Amino acid sequence: MKTAIKQRIPVWVNNIRFSCQSGMLFIELPGGRRLSYVKPRIGENKFGGESVTYEGIGATKKWERLESYGPKFVENIVQGTARDILCYAMQTLRCCSIVGHVHDELIIECEKNVSVDAICEQMGRTPPWAEGLILRADGYECEFYQKD
Repeated sequence: MKTAIKQRIPVWVNNIRFSCQSGMLFIELPGGRRLSYVKPRIGENKFGGESVTYEGIGATKKWERLESYGPKFVENIVQGTARDILCYAMQTLRCCSIVGHVHDELIIECEKNVSVDAICEQMGRTPPWAEGLILRADGYECEFYQKD
């Protein structure tokens, strides 16, 4: 990420691409969706080391320069990729009546004869852009939405 910001060149790390263009830092996720950070710069953290800064809404609810660090960007990448995997599962289940989703759960209304195992098998399919990723889904049925 720092190389992409400093040298303004695209950098690939496995199947994740970091690039800067038009005053934005983009992190392209394996599924092709991009996370964006406004006006990235290399700054100095309180320990005197390099840190990545960008503009965003801070704790004061005002636009300001924010400082971040590697694990926070990794968290954003992981959560973004998990969201893309859930969206892929939703597309494979378009024959079902998805009435909502909560974080990593889908809420599906269906006839009683629909197999929970069949839905879980469908949700556990790996997207083409995540070859080698092993997925599994668990499910349960109930008369109304509740946490398992």
